[in-house]
Amino acid sequence: MAQLCFDQIDGLSQRITELDTPIAAASRRSQFSARLQKMPGIGPISAMALAAFAPPMGNFRQGRDFSAWLGLVPRQHSSGGKQRLGRTSKSGQRDIRRLLIIGATAVISGAKTRPPAENSWLGRILARKPRMLAAIALANKMARMLWAMITKNEEFREGPLMAN
Repeated sequence: MAQLCFDQIDGLSQRITELDTPIAAASRRSQFSARLQKMPGIGPISAMALAAFAPPMGNFRQGRDFSAWLGLVPRQHSSGGKQRLGRTSKSGQRDIRRLLIIGATAVISGAKTRPPAENSWLGRILARKPRMLAAIALANKMARMLWAMITKNEEFREGPLMAN
């Protein structure tokens, strides 16, 4: 029984490897995807998913609106002028949200070998929050930065994602 499971995993791994090559080639041909991949944590699959599944960025007034559409912002339970924030809403496009969180986790994992400066945004958040919460906060920031890159037609500029 266990050998059957191992064989199935091997077959799926080979299929994934076969699909990686055409996806990487298509993302290199696309100027849009190639530009997005300059951001740490965004790879060919994430860039292609943004191109395929995200609505036009002009539909969103600001980066926070795009991040909220992805479900990366905290739910608000505010009343009487007192602001109370809860867990992330998890509404919106699940695939892109999941890819951004995976990319943010990869950036945080890379920060183990090349730590960010303690006074940088990423350094401060990693010092005071659990890794998964920091990954979601970083994915939120990445979504906002992606919105800005796409709407302003700009290249990625080093910022809170880069380890100093």
